[in-house]
Amino acid sequence: MLLPIIGILIFIALWAAVAKNIDTSLGEFPGPTQVWEQSFILVNEHKAQHEKAEAFYERLEKRNAKRVAEDPDYVPTLKIFTGAPTFFDQIWTSLYTVAVGFFVASIIAVPLGILCGLSKGTYAAINPLIQLFKPVSPLAWLPLVTMVVSAVYVSDDPMFSKSFITSAVTVSLCCLWPTLINTAVGVSSIDKDLINVSKVLRLNAFKHVLKIVLPSSIPAIFTGLRLSLGIGWMVLIAAEMLAQNPGLGKFVWDEFQNGSSESLARIMVAVLTIGVIGFILDRLMLSVQRHVSWDKSVSLR
Repeated sequence: MLLPIIGILIFIALWAAVAKNIDTSLGEFPGPTQVWEQSFILVNEHKAQHEKAEAFYERLEKRNAKRVAEDPDYVPTLKIFTGAPTFFDQIWTSLYTVAVGFFVASIIAVPLGILCGLSKGTYAAINPLIQLFKPVSPLAWLPLVTMVVSAVYVSDDPMFSKSFITSAVTVSLCCLWPTLINTAVGVSSIDKDLINVSKVLRLNAFKHVLKIVLPSSIPAIFTGLRLSLGIGWMVLIAAEMLAQNPGLGKFVWDEFQNGSSESLARIMVAVLTIGVIGFILDRLMLSVQRHVSWDKSVSLR
C-alpha cells in the first residue's frame, strides 16, 4: 500500500505547485485545496436539491389529500419535481447509460466472436467490416445515431428518452470491437489437445462451446470486455458533451459554459470522478474475471 500512496502524494504535490503558476481566463488553475472544497459544495448542493424534492412531494401529497377530502371524485394529479439534476444525479445517469450500452455490445460481440473463432469462413467474411468500423470515432457515429433514433424512436409515451437511447447506442457501437476481436482470438487459440478431447467425448456443438471453448477463452474474452468498458466510459463522456445529453459530460460542458470562478475546480472534480469511476469499473470486471476463471493460479492485473 505504501508505493501507491507515495505516488499519489507526489502527484498532488506537483499538481499544487504547477497550478499556482497557471492563470486562465477564469482565474488561477485550481489546486487540490480548491477541488476538495468544491467537492463538498457539490455534496451539499445534492442534499439541498433532494430536500427541495422531498418538500415538493410532501406539499403535493397534502394538496391532493385536501382536494380528495373536498371532492371524492377528484383524481389526484401526479407531478414530477423538475429541479436541475445534481452532480450525483449526473453520475448515476452516466453509469446507467454506459451499463446498458456495454451490456448490449457484449451480448452481440461475445457470441459473434465465438462464431468467428470457430469458423475461419465466418471470420473472413466479418473481418473486413471489423477493420472498417473499428477506427471510426464515436464523434462520427453520434450525428448518425441521433438522426436515426429521432426518425425511428417515435412514441407519444416513450419508455426511455431519446437522449438516453442515443448515448447508449453510441456506446454500444464503440464497445463492440475490442470484445469481438479478443473473443475471436481467444477461441481460435484454444489448445489442440482440448479440441481432441472434445472429439473423443463426442460433444455436440453446444456442449463443446460450454465445456471447452468458454473456459479456455475466458482470459481473452475478459481482456476484451475490460477494454470495451473503458472505451465505452470514455466515449460516453465525449458523446454527452457533444450532444448535450444528460450525464457527467454535460455537467463538464455546462460548467465550462458557466464561466464562473469556481467552474474550473468543479470541472476538475468531475475529471477526477470520471477517472475514479473508470478505475472502479475496471476492478469490478477484474473481480468477475477472477471469479469465473477456472485457473485460479494465474495472476490477473
